[in-house]
Amino acid sequence: MFDRPSVLSLRSSGNGVVQQRRIPIASVVLIAWFVLSAYALPGASARAATAPFATISSASFSGLITRDVSFLGGNEVTLHGTILELPTAKPGRAGVVLVHGSGVGLRTSLLAEATAFAQQGLSVLIYDKRSVGYSTFQRSYSLLADDALGAIRTLRAHTGVDPRKVGIWGFSEGGWVAPLAASRSADIAFVIVIGANAIEPLQQQTWALTSALWRAGISGSLIERSVPRMYRLLADIGMFAEAYYDGEAVLRHVRQPLLGIWGGHDLSTPPQENPPLFAHALSQGGNTHYTFRFFPNADHAVHQTLEGGQTRLPELSPGYAELVGSWVNDVTSGRLPAADAAPVPHQDRLSTPMPRSSWWEAAWMHLIVLVLLLAGFSAYPLVALVRRMRDSSLLAPVGSSARLLAAAGVITVLGFFVYLLYLLMSTGMVAEPGPVLAGRSLAWLLLQALALVTTGAMVATTVSWCRRGSLVSRGERLRLGLLLAGGVLFIPWALYWGLLLP
Repeated sequence: MFDRPSVLSLRSSGNGVVQQRRIPIASVVLIAWFVLSAYALPGASARAATAPFATISSASFSGLITRDVSFLGGNEVTLHGTILELPTAKPGRAGVVLVHGSGVGLRTSLLAEATAFAQQGLSVLIYDKRSVGYSTFQRSYSLLADDALGAIRTLRAHTGVDPRKVGIWGFSEGGWVAPLAASRSADIAFVIVIGANAIEPLQQQTWALTSALWRAGISGSLIERSVPRMYRLLADIGMFAEAYYDGEAVLRHVRQPLLGIWGGHDLSTPPQENPPLFAHALSQGGNTHYTFRFFPNADHAVHQTLEGGQTRLPELSPGYAELVGSWVNDVTSGRLPAADAAPVPHQDRLSTPMPRSSWWEAAWMHLIVLVLLLAGFSAYPLVALVRRMRDSSLLAPVGSSARLLAAAGVITVLGFFVYLLYLLMSTGMVAEPGPVLAGRSLAWLLLQALALVTTGAMVATTVSWCRRGSLVSRGERLRLGLLLAGGVLFIPWALYWGLLLP
């Protein structure tokens, strides 16, 4: 292997389905505003064709030689890559194109894999992922598959490579892209997927976050109800690209031999659930030439790991590169494997299917309810503010409980969305929900307590109004009626999101 910091001119970036980010609270509030107003961010059409890339020097690789290449991807976008191989590699050798996981994809982030596979005698092409048409909120697996096919054509034309022996390797998100490319082209000789999913991206992402929260000690309505429903809402308003992509349908059209590899400590992809789905879909399409292997002490990328997959080491899991080299040699020599699936690793939590929202759960319904809640709760203190500015001496006969209802209601509603969006946007495989008490984070406990206070204040306000009867003026009745309407609507809303559930 090589010493990364001394080799790369750019530091490699994270490259998995789930990426950990830290976002300031101010940014989270802005995100909350965009989501609540059903605003979808524009795509990255004005950006460069690909992310900045680092030229890879062949002198850095202990005998490997490299060649920089450019090729056309989907929508005629020019992409840049590098081919790595041994100078002693045999003519007529096999080749493989590596496809990134999610996020920014510099070719340097796949150097460990590319180097290891090249040392097995393969010609390996890695390339910088596009940025045009690809962002957090905009992506197309179809377009990424077209990019991969452009790389396939380039490697097939490379001197010394047998064009009949060029295959594709996809990691994480690339595990959806690589089979799609293979289903479109008989020029692809084989498929390798790493940490791949046959389940839908929305289901996978929800499992990854709820499992991370569960490992942090969280249980109950936050992970059973709130997080899945918030993810589904984000998908409904277009902030979760390819949320319902049907990977199984694509696998039924893959005819090439397929090697699937998963790490036993995969915290991003359900390692117990996906291999059987791969086998079922491939078999439905008549493809029985698949091999599944599991590395018990490896992470999502089949790298060596510390702390049960939470820390990724630069080194590949022992035997991983050798498995790829020998398997590729077999399938490109005509020795096609029969269906061969090793026992799947244990998985602590099963994923939950994510059906599309019913009409009453649609984004426009959430927006209407949100507007009504905020209008109902905020009107009461706003009227009081106007009265104070006018030096009005009129006192509200229903005072403290109504003020408590208005304040607790607004804080609970806004606080809920800010906290949920913070969890969704700033956590990855290692969740940071804050201090945990009795299976709940302190922030969630506070929100649940505020939800109970809001409910109790609504009851107290109703009782107080009834007791005062005729003392309540017509204008005050209108003001209290709007406030209590918000309180009544708050109860089913809080039950839906789990704030009033254990």
